[in-house]
Order: sequence, then C-alpha cells, then structure tokens
Amino acid sequence: MKYGSSSNPEKFIIKGIPFLFVIGALLHFAYDLLGECPVTGIFAPVNESVWEHLKLILWPVILWWTVYFAAKGKKYEINKNKWFAGALTSLLVSLVSVPLIFYFYTEAFGTENVWIDILILLAALTLGQLTGLHIYKYSKGINMKIVIIIFALLVILFGVFTFFTPEIPLFLDGQSGTYGIA
Repeated sequence: MKYGSSSNPEKFIIKGIPFLFVIGALLHFAYDLLGECPVTGIFAPVNESVWEHLKLILWPVILWWTVYFAAKGKKYEINKNKWFAGALTSLLVSLVSVPLIFYFYTEAFGTENVWIDILILLAALTLGQLTGLHIYKYSKGINMKIVIIIFALLVILFGVFTFFTPEIPLFLDGQSGTYGIA
C-alpha cells in the first residue's frame, strides 16, 4: 500500500474523528437526561471525574471500529487482526491521552477550563484514530480474539468502577467530592 493512498476503511477511520467527538459529547449528558438511571451509568459519565469521562471514548471507539468491521469487513477484505489491532491502539491511545493532557494542564497552569476539557476529548480521539490508522496500515496485527477479550475486560472494569469506585484522585468528582454513583 502506497503512503498517501487511502482505501475506504482508512478514510472511515479518519472520518470517524468528528463523529466520535460528537457522540462522546452527547454521551456526556446521557446520565442526567435519562434520570440518573444506574444502567445508563455504565455507558455515560455519572460524575465529573476524569475516569468517568473516559466513557466518552470507550463506547464510541469500540462501537465505531467493530460496527464498521461487521458491516464492511468482507466487502473490503479487511484483515481482522490488523483492523482490531488498530482499534485497540486507537482506544488505548485515546484513553491514556485524556488523563495525561488533563493533569498536565491543570497542574502546570493551576486552572481548569471546560473548553480546554472539550478540546482534550477532540485531541485524544484524533491521536487515537491516527495512531490506530497507522497500526492498521503498517502492523502485522494481533489476534482479534485477544482484542475482543481486552475490550470486554475494559467494559467490565468501567462498569464495576462505576459502582465500586476506588477512592483515588482519578475517580474523584472535584465538584461534588464524590466517587462513582453518589
């Protein structure tokens, strides 16, 4: 594959950036809009902690990559191991980027700003998608089953920590002083 040439799956990865951003932004409000239903809390942030806001990345990224593969994998003869290696990379880079950038700017500058937080989501998703694209294009991939297991473990971890939240700063809602579902 020539550098610079893009297939439909590759274009889809790039086109996913604004879509993932909008879905993540909408998820931010889902818990409150749906009456603080505990089940919704598995999918959407239940408070303003950094950890809970990682759900704005977790669900959209997993679904974006998985649904496209299910719908178009055969048509475009997508290598499942390379595709899911890209998906896992996209997810992990995005998930790690948010706390790194957030804690850097809040500690370095002693301030917090909602507009910067929104831009962090966009930056994290962009970094994740671009890194995932690179892995998809140039790696040998990893076994798809391993990626699915990692996805499942992350989903379980996020669900458990919504209700049984460790009392460490990553999980603290700085506005209310609570952890998880209050």
